[in-house]
Amino acid sequence: MKCLGAMRIVLWLITLLFSAGATASWNNPYPASEAKANILYSAFRERPKTFDPARAYSSNEYLFIAQIYEPPFQYHYLKRPYTLVPLTAVSVPTPGYLDKQGRRLSSNAPAASIAYSVYEIRIRPGIYYQPHPAFARDAEGRYLYHALSPQDLARVYAIGDFPQTGTRELVASDYVYQIKRLAHPKVHSPILSVMNEYIVGIREYADTLKKEYEKIADGRDTGVYLDLTQFPFAGAEEVDRYTYRVKIHGKYPQLLYWMAMPFFAPMPPEVDRFFSQPGMAEKNLTLDWYPVGSGAYMLTVNNPNRQMVLERNPNYHEELYPAEGEPEDGPAGLLADAGKPLPFVDKVVFSLDKESIPRWNKFLQGYYDRSAVLPEGFDQAIRFTGEGDTEVSDTMKQKGIRLLTSVAASTYYLGFNMLDPVVGGYTERARKLRQAISIAVDFEEQISIFENGRGIAAQGPLAPGIFGYREGQAGINPYVYDWVDGKPRRKPIEYARQLLAQAGYPGGADPASGRPLSINYETPAIGPERKAQLDWMLKQFSKLGIQLVVRATDYNRFQEKMRKGDAQIYDWGWNADYPDPENFLFLLYGPNKKVGHDGENASNYDNPEFNRLFERMKNMESTPERARIIDQMLDIARRDSPWIWGMHPKNFLLEHAWMSNTKLHNMANNTLKYSRLDPEKRAELRLAWNRPVVWPMVVLLGTLMAGMVPAVLAYRRREREKRR
Repeated sequence: MKCLGAMRIVLWLITLLFSAGATASWNNPYPASEAKANILYSAFRERPKTFDPARAYSSNEYLFIAQIYEPPFQYHYLKRPYTLVPLTAVSVPTPGYLDKQGRRLSSNAPAASIAYSVYEIRIRPGIYYQPHPAFARDAEGRYLYHALSPQDLARVYAIGDFPQTGTRELVASDYVYQIKRLAHPKVHSPILSVMNEYIVGIREYADTLKKEYEKIADGRDTGVYLDLTQFPFAGAEEVDRYTYRVKIHGKYPQLLYWMAMPFFAPMPPEVDRFFSQPGMAEKNLTLDWYPVGSGAYMLTVNNPNRQMVLERNPNYHEELYPAEGEPEDGPAGLLADAGKPLPFVDKVVFSLDKESIPRWNKFLQGYYDRSAVLPEGFDQAIRFTGEGDTEVSDTMKQKGIRLLTSVAASTYYLGFNMLDPVVGGYTERARKLRQAISIAVDFEEQISIFENGRGIAAQGPLAPGIFGYREGQAGINPYVYDWVDGKPRRKPIEYARQLLAQAGYPGGADPASGRPLSINYETPAIGPERKAQLDWMLKQFSKLGIQLVVRATDYNRFQEKMRKGDAQIYDWGWNADYPDPENFLFLLYGPNKKVGHDGENASNYDNPEFNRLFERMKNMESTPERARIIDQMLDIARRDSPWIWGMHPKNFLLEHAWMSNTKLHNMANNTLKYSRLDPEKRAELRLAWNRPVVWPMVVLLGTLMAGMVPAVLAYRRREREKRR
């Protein structure tokens, strides 16, 4: 009877395997209860350093806080060129201008006559913060958790351990408080040095706060609250409950772009006070880890070693999906949700996934909803058309996966140190040396080999989509390219060799020694994965007979060399903070030099005419006159060649068929609220793509059954013999 029982068990297991294989995916990393939930799944690779909006400045931090904090303005999701629109504000304000005596000037007053610009921002009433214990009050209106004792904190390890939460309305003074925080001595905001030049009185305000903080801190690093509401500030003032005023020196239209970043999001004083209590920092209960905002989402799970979760803010104010965009947005389905309330997704789950191959495989299995195109999966995912465009491969098409692309508002370049006696300087010989090298370093080839075609060769510092960037023949760099058959074509290497000879280095030989000219190349590109790129760079210079000496170091050492000017040629890049040419051209502005000024002009380029034009251009509105000035600046920079202009990378994003409303945006970070997904379709496709392969186990169990048959027959034979 035992053999018969065992056979029944084996038959039951085979039946179970077949039924389970038809109804479930055994490799699903998520709970079965979430199979058809309105949850977007994504990944993150690096632990964010801070979620404090006055400090955060990295893309992996903005991935989260841009969904939580709400500055007064945001970028229109669909319109191009990039356009600012109100978020919590009633409108995007037009500044008022004052002269040195405080008299109002007309809107078209010359920039030189404008001593101050004043921005008045009115906030919409009826916007409330997410639920949070910092707002919780008792029946008498007293804050429940603003005077916590060590005993109160003994059992608190996360924000969720506080049983009560509250909320309150967003008001103008919250924005003023956050601007004040930029000057707080313990915040160390990365934009304070920039704002020192513009916001009236902020430098002096920072000095005042530092002195006051030192008085009350008495040597302590934590548990100190400096009540900024007690220190008035001329640069940012509350006008009334829903209006505040920001005053800056001179004319600086780009301030509005800065005010669309989390640096200028509101911060309630109660939240700052709550997190500043003694004992909170020791338990990691700080603004660095627990953001508090009025945005579409709030952070409900903060486990950077495993998972981060954003959930819909139950107090989110009314915001509707945009009803207009570019002409192609309608046919692309991007206006199907026009006028519908945001956000569409209830929850966003980010899983820590450091390795690229597992991330890629989970995307293909449907467990991540979107994915960048990884180098390891490029050939599997992408193919080039006969016209040189890219599209998804047939394999991806069969799964309904779509490809979205855009040219990033970024530039990667090789720079010459203009202070160096060999590659620097402003003589004609020095210019021709740099121009020759610029022609020889074939960035089209680099893009093809190392970027899988994901980029375009740069013609200057401006990225596509930025005011002043010109398409076609008018936009080429004539010192490096010719216009041939409707396209830019890099000048032949023979022409570069002629320039090199005119520069005094015939055949690449150094006339002082008779040996090949030797140039040092500083780069933070270390590790075996970068060897192929460095070998390629050596070959580019060898085309001219120049010996390139690669000096690869870690990034900290590289930065130190750049600060000291210990470089000849180096590689670097820049991601735009806002869509204005000033944010690129200031990289070549003389007073912004790295050496001596610690600015972002790493080439230490300092052409007086370029500087003069930059000072005219930087604070202008984007008019035809401004475009003409930019043309002049670009011509000067191209002729001087302080950079080998490099490339503008292309962003490639893959997404599954159940996703909609996706349009790549190079400036906005708060775009999760526009995403929509179809959980039913996702669940169906996940099941189809991840059916368990049960036949090996069935074969094994069948073999086991076959082995049992002789024993069963023998058992029955013995039983019959006994009955006789």
